[in-house]
Amino acid sequence: MVDYGLKDKVAIITGANNPQGIGAATAIAFAREGAKVVLTYKKVPREYDDARADENGADRYYRANAGDASEVEEKLIGLGVDYLVLEKDISDEAQVKEIFDAAIGRFGRVDVLVNNAATDDETGKDTIEAITREVIDDTFAVNVRGSLMMTAEFVRRRGDYGRIINLSTDSAQVFAGQIAYGASKATLEALTRSIAMEVGRYGITVNSVAPGPTQTGWIDEELEKAVLPLIPMEKLIQPEDIANTIVFLASEQARMITGQVIKVSGGHAL
Repeated sequence: MVDYGLKDKVAIITGANNPQGIGAATAIAFAREGAKVVLTYKKVPREYDDARADENGADRYYRANAGDASEVEEKLIGLGVDYLVLEKDISDEAQVKEIFDAAIGRFGRVDVLVNNAATDDETGKDTIEAITREVIDDTFAVNVRGSLMMTAEFVRRRGDYGRIINLSTDSAQVFAGQIAYGASKATLEALTRSIAMEVGRYGITVNSVAPGPTQTGWIDEELEKAVLPLIPMEKLIQPEDIANTIVFLASEQARMITGQVIKVSGGHAL
């Protein structure tokens, strides 16, 4: 078994209230390595049909994102891990500071930051013909500004160990139909490279993980049939696939990997 050197390290993971999501899987993966985890989330209320929310699809995904992190918390309790859960909005600078105040107040340090929280538009207005200022502003407020403010606060409060992992998407460079969302993720990839160059002297690494089609509760049977032919490995990516990559990038073994965008996509969108 590989020792990733993460025992007693403190990791902040944003966007962790979906029990089927990447944030939750990442929290569990860090907990299994003996790390302490700080989970943040913001409830995103969207309409859904509760009768259909037990099956994979939009209703299940929307219900999960509208809820709290209690299911994830139960899993952490089962693992006996030391953890903290915070309901905070990372697009608000004051709340970003509150996250770090709480984490450092509880654990004394923060070693790893996983910028997983993101939002997109579900109204069909994220195309060049339908785009609105509201869609652009709401998308960039979380995906770019929020992640950037979390990163800046992490660097300001740095200790003797530093790993920052940003979540992009494998289609960031070409995302027709979701142009603001794709652009926000491409921006995050650019920030990954730039910030890596600035903070390398502190021993901090900055990398991005770009998932392909991942089963976070969103992909129903019909969508899965449409997507699978586009994935050379012929299977959906699982949240644990992303979490395992994040844990590696946070590890001692990855100390000289920085400024990279790593696609975990089964060959999708190469």
